[in-house]
Amino acid sequence: MAQYIPPLNFGMVEEDLYRSGQPNELNFPFLEQLELKKIIFLAPDDPSQQFLNFVEDQEIDLEHLGMDSNQNPWQPISEDIVLSALRLILDPSNYPLAVMCNLGRHRTGTVIGCLRKLQRWNLTSILEEYRRYAGSKVRLLNEQFIELFDVDLVGIPENHAPKWL
Repeated sequence: MAQYIPPLNFGMVEEDLYRSGQPNELNFPFLEQLELKKIIFLAPDDPSQQFLNFVEDQEIDLEHLGMDSNQNPWQPISEDIVLSALRLILDPSNYPLAVMCNLGRHRTGTVIGCLRKLQRWNLTSILEEYRRYAGSKVRLLNEQFIELFDVDLVGIPENHAPKWL
């Protein structure tokens, strides 16, 4: 009997939209069950070779958005990267879709927090979700980024938006 072990900080954001940290080979059978079409990878470093092999074998489109040469790893993710990730998230043709970074905490949490703001969640609920995944490693700059994020910068497709938006 196959064992299905989700990646670190795995969670379902919306139907066919998931979040997690970078998976390892123990997580691959679980991810296969999701039948992912696209993965948004937000970590600044390159994905592991095992992960790249898995993505290729499963014919999953990998969007590595995390590479920002001017970025200090302790600084919040850039607004440009968040906007690029949200454009991909708001396109239902990319689903099933997963948003990942190294541990599924800060970069992923910031993007999902901005998505929640776009969904008109109240700030308390958005930050509670961010903190649930960040654990004791909460970064106040990320929370501030989410709070100040201007949702008017996000172009919402008129006839092609996800049904949950």
